[in-house]
This record gives sequence, C-alpha cells and structure tokens, in this order.
Amino acid sequence: MSPVYIVALVVIMAIVIGLIIAIINTTIKPKKIDAVPKLIKQGKTQNAVKICKSIISKDPKNYLAHFYLGKTYIADGKPELAIMEYKLVNENALFGHGIDEVAFRSEFRDLLLNANQQNDALRECLLLTKIDPKNAQNFYEAGHIYTTNNRYDLALGYMQKTVQLDKRHAKAHAELGLMMYRTKQFSEAKKEIDTALKLSPDTYSSYYYLGKILKDAKDLPGAIKAFEKAQRDPEFKLKAIIERGSCFMIANRLDNAIPDFMRAIDLDKEGTMSETIYARYFLASCYEQIRQIDKAIEQWEFIFRRNKGFRDVAQKLSEYKDLQSNDFMKDYLTANDEEFSLICKNLTEKTLNLQVITVEKKKYGCNLSAVDKRFDGMLGVKKHVMMLRFYREPNPVDEPDLHEVVDLLKTQGAVKGYLFSSSGFNNMAKRFAEGRPIELIEKQKLEQLLTKAGSKN
Repeated sequence: MSPVYIVALVVIMAIVIGLIIAIINTTIKPKKIDAVPKLIKQGKTQNAVKICKSIISKDPKNYLAHFYLGKTYIADGKPELAIMEYKLVNENALFGHGIDEVAFRSEFRDLLLNANQQNDALRECLLLTKIDPKNAQNFYEAGHIYTTNNRYDLALGYMQKTVQLDKRHAKAHAELGLMMYRTKQFSEAKKEIDTALKLSPDTYSSYYYLGKILKDAKDLPGAIKAFEKAQRDPEFKLKAIIERGSCFMIANRLDNAIPDFMRAIDLDKEGTMSETIYARYFLASCYEQIRQIDKAIEQWEFIFRRNKGFRDVAQKLSEYKDLQSNDFMKDYLTANDEEFSLICKNLTEKTLNLQVITVEKKKYGCNLSAVDKRFDGMLGVKKHVMMLRFYREPNPVDEPDLHEVVDLLKTQGAVKGYLFSSSGFNNMAKRFAEGRPIELIEKQKLEQLLTKAGSKN
C-alpha cells in the first residue's frame, strides 16, 4: 500500500470520527437533556441528576444542564441545592436557549422567598415587573417584600398597581387596607379589608391584616378572633400565633399568652426565623411579670446569642446578673406575694428600725405602714407614721407614682415615704422627689439593705 494511499485513508478516518463526534454532540446529548423533564415528572429524580451531572462534568458551562439539575433538586425536595444551581444559571445563562426567562425568574423568586432570602427575591420581583408587566402577581410579590421590611412608602405603589391589574387580588386589597389604616385613612382601610374578605373568605391571610387593624384599634377580643382564623394560612401561621399571644399579653392574660409564644417557638425547630426572636422576647417579658426570672433570663440569653443589639435584652441581662451572686435579691424578685411581703417586712424592721403596722399586697409589690421603734413605750411622744412602698416591676418607677405617694402621705397623716425599686426611678420621678418627704431607694442600696437584713425567718 503506497504512502499516499495510507495518508488519504487516515484523513478520511479522521473526518469520519469528527462527524461521529459532532453527531453525538448535536443529537445524543440534547436527547439526554430533553429526557430530564420526563424523568422528573415520573419521579425518577436520581436518574435525572445523573444525566445532568454527567453532562456538566464534561461541559461545566452547559447552563441548560445546570437549570435542569436545579429543577430536579426542587422536585427532590432539596431547595438549597436548587438555589445554588439557579444562581449559577442566573449569573451566566443566555435566556431563550431552552430557558424561558419569565418562568425561570418566577420559580427562582419563589425559591428565594421560601428560603427567606428577601433581598435576592426582591431583585427577581423587580425584574419580573419589567419583563412581564401585565402580571399582577409580580407587583404583589415586590410590594409584599417591601411591606415585610416596613417600607410602606414603596409597598403602597406596588399594591395599587396589583389591584389595578387584577381587581380581584384579595391579598393585595388586604395589605392595602393595613397600609391605609396606618396612615389614618380609616374608611378606606375598612373598605379594602371588606373587599378582600368578600372576594375570598377563605384567603386567611386577610384575617391577619384585619387582626392587626383591630389590635391597633384596641379591639383585643376581635383581634384575637381574627388571628385565630389567620393561623389557617401556612405563610401567616407563625406570625398570627405571636400576634394573638401579644394581644393576650396586652390584656394581661399571661396564662393564655405564654402557651402561644411557646407554640410559636416550637414551630421554628431550627431556631432561625426572625419572628421567633420576638416570640422569645415577649415570652421573657411574661416570665418577668410573673416572677419566673430564671426562665426569662434563659430566653434573653438565647436572643443575645443571636442578636446582641436586640431591643433592651443586653440591659435586662445586666439588670438581673445579680441573681447569680445575691440570693437575697433573687428572693426579692422571684418570691410569691406572701413571701415577698415577709421579705419587705423583714427589711423594714431590721434595717430601718421601724415597727410594721400594716402590710398590703399590690400588683407592683407591696405597701407597708410603720412607726419608729425608738419611741415605743415613751409617754407623751407621738408616733409618726411612715409609708413604705416596695416595687419589683421591670420598668423604672415614674413620676405619677410619686404624686400618688405624696397624696397618700397627706390623707393618712404620714410624715415620710420610702420607695424601694429593683428597677430604679426615671429622671422625672427623681426631680419630683427633691424637696419632698420622700426617700428613693434604688437597686444598689436595696441590694445592700436586703443583704444586711438577711433571711426573713
């Protein structure tokens, strides 16, 4: 065989092999990708994943394969992996080459919303309002995210656009109602909420917004009923439980409030949802009010680990750190009403040298009246009555409380008042006490007196 013939044969074979490879790339691979949607529909997600990963291993820039891999992960209940694939597609793919942009962004938006990645979801929503401007849902989702982030100024326009495109969008009417209520447009707010409920009585999220309006209007029984109905909506269930608990707390029905907050916390198994931080904060407040301080501290410590700047949690932990080192202060804050009265009586007699005459239990603590022991039994010496008021509420004592004490001193003929507070006194109260027969005993001195008095027995 001549060398020329051999060379020609090699060239022909190379051309044939090249054609075969081209046929494989243009026919077999697409067929493998095209099979993925059918496999997903049939529930054969493992096979679909293998096909996608096989293609990606040979061609990492095959974003159609990444897209279908993401869809497979969604079908397989692995949204976190789907988001990773969709982000890759979003950053690199040329839409229109097997990937419909509107459908992709709608699906990507929902993934991000479910994963509580609101900033990324908002970006997709805003893009959708541009490329699919006749779809009311795109404007609603953008407005809803702004509402969640308390950007009502931006949310309002999107909600109005939603109902302009779809007059029967019940959820948008409900959110518009709440926004209008907050801007004191009461009649318009009522109209929007009524419209939402009329359009869709089974859209239970509308009851959440109704509950918010009734709560702000101080109609706590009505708000509680509305939040109960709102719990039927999976998206609003957690928020509705917390809101109902807060209504019970405002009404001082702590026995009802505590189970709601505990239930909300239990629903967040991973402890990652921002709403449950508020549930824990409110639960701690309830525990503080019923003197279960150890349980309150447990909640504050959890919140502090998650968010050191959340409200006044750091201050609360600082206020109650003495419980770890001073058993007398702990008893003062956590004792039941009967024991608390004995603690106050013990302090009065042992540290102030006064003889207690009366003890009266109060919501804030207790009131005592007493006389000076030094003049006990001395003929011709008038015994001057003293009034003592002990506070153990979580908030500093305010000026109106001191006005009340001064009035009582006059009506009861007492010569002096002592006010003890584990939370201190605000500046207005301190200024009012100046020059008046009132002595304010703040936390540090109270702690010293409790230690000096020792056991109440």
